[in-house]
Amino acid sequence: MIGTTEKVDKTKYGMLLAEALPAIIETEDENERALEVVEHLMKKGEGNLSPEETSLFRLLVRLIEDFEEKAYPEVGSSSTPRDVLAFLMDQQGLKQKDLVDIFSSSGTISQVLNGAREISKSQAKALAARFKVSAELFI
Repeated sequence: MIGTTEKVDKTKYGMLLAEALPAIIETEDENERALEVVEHLMKKGEGNLSPEETSLFRLLVRLIEDFEEKAYPEVGSSSTPRDVLAFLMDQQGLKQKDLVDIFSSSGTISQVLNGAREISKSQAKALAARFKVSAELFI
């Protein structure tokens, strides 16, 4: 989990907030915009975020999670990453072969869907980008 013990500079954080304009997410478009900011921050790498960026990241992830819990009640907090993946694949009509670019083989996808293998962090990030949801759903 990303956290920070460093002091947040209010001016720098205010500038980041003014640029990102975080708010309660109520539509898919708003969720998509928030996900784009989160993805941009994730590309910098966990250890490379400033305290201000870390605070913004944590805020946006919370807003995204809140929206997704309401928008996708079938994928609740009791769902496993495997359940989430199966649900999203079903919703989009995807077959295992459609995710070979993420998992490298349909055998690996089968193992994940059967519970014999966990989803790696890099796969979770790739799935999040593919399905336009938070990577936390797959971890």
